[in-house]
Amino acid sequence: MKKLFTFLLGVSVCSIAANSQLLKKLGKKVENKSEQRADSKVDQTIDKGLDKTEDGIKNAGKDNGNTTTPGTNTNNSPNNNKKDTVAQENPMDTPPLKVYANYDFVPGDIILFEDNFTDDADGEFPSHWDLEAGQGILNKFSGSECFYLTDGNYARVMPLTKTKAYLTDPFTIEYDVYNPNNAAYGLMTFFRTADGSELGSMRVTPEDVSCSYADGKSLSGSLPKDIQYENFKNKWHHVAIAYKNKQIKIYVDQYRVLVIPNSGIVPEAVDFGGIGDPTNPIIFKNVRIAKGGDMNMLGKKFTETKIVTHGINFDIDKATIKPESMGTLNMIVQVMKDNPDIKFEIDGHTDNSGAAAHNLSLSQQRAGAVKDQLVTMGIDAARLTTKGWGDSKPISENSTIEGKANNRRVEFVKL
Repeated sequence: MKKLFTFLLGVSVCSIAANSQLLKKLGKKVENKSEQRADSKVDQTIDKGLDKTEDGIKNAGKDNGNTTTPGTNTNNSPNNNKKDTVAQENPMDTPPLKVYANYDFVPGDIILFEDNFTDDADGEFPSHWDLEAGQGILNKFSGSECFYLTDGNYARVMPLTKTKAYLTDPFTIEYDVYNPNNAAYGLMTFFRTADGSELGSMRVTPEDVSCSYADGKSLSGSLPKDIQYENFKNKWHHVAIAYKNKQIKIYVDQYRVLVIPNSGIVPEAVDFGGIGDPTNPIIFKNVRIAKGGDMNMLGKKFTETKIVTHGINFDIDKATIKPESMGTLNMIVQVMKDNPDIKFEIDGHTDNSGAAAHNLSLSQQRAGAVKDQLVTMGIDAARLTTKGWGDSKPISENSTIEGKANNRRVEFVKL
């Protein structure tokens, strides 16, 4: 039974090899599993995935005693009959801001697409996405809705945007990804043209970040040891991609892992996907695609009236600054050091979700949190004041997810 299963899985993986040079490599490894098991790191990962998948088949329909396994849908949705064995996440594994002290990623200043799935119901397919292949579904995990890619062969999803060609030079992409203990392949980002032609792909696994392109070029960079292999699994990780003049920089958590000086591609859109199954799904959330990036203000005399940022982010409905905000905060600190006479009013803004009074209070708390963080980073408190505006000064329509995302911002107004 195991040999037959291994052979069929190898055939399945090979059937998708045409989609990516990377998957060709993996397909060949899986195809040879019945003959021998190499002791390389990649094959060790595949071995675990095969064993886990086989166990899942053997135990299908059996009660394993875990009635509240994280990632398992526990409501009365149509997907309530599926189970997975995603390991329990440590709820305290969010790193402190100081871990990102040298982070230099600055996201784009105009949000083209953002989705944290708060508009969608558990157990449904998210309303702002389209399914191209495989299967996907929302499940609540670690306190928030997450996108699960659960197809055992190949899954691929794409954001629903106003236009087919929405990426412009430069652009940035961000998302949070969770890698279950025995998931072998990781989440892939596919770069493509507006008509769907694939230009290349980028993949994050517990071992490394790798990129391959339609012309056969392939590059990779290993993850730092403190987030590699076992340190990567069963934890959330923040992935950030910056594209400018065909150069691509890829960050995982606080590290810049891979720089591609000349990718040779000009993407117009992106898809997300990979190989997952109900036992070891691909899990991700907080997807953001933005126009612009790498704000070119450092080392220059600041003459603008204000800086509008979308890179200082907070936990939902809280004033807790997310660690990946440090790229933008580091940029503001450097601007203030380069311009020692400048003073800023820090203005907090929200979208119109919720009551106006609540939004006003929340925006003031967030502005205060930003000031406190800048002071800890060496800025004199006398150079900073704060003001919360709530949802009273939108810069975009609140009727779309990207409009709401653009309205959620922190501004630094010159005094």
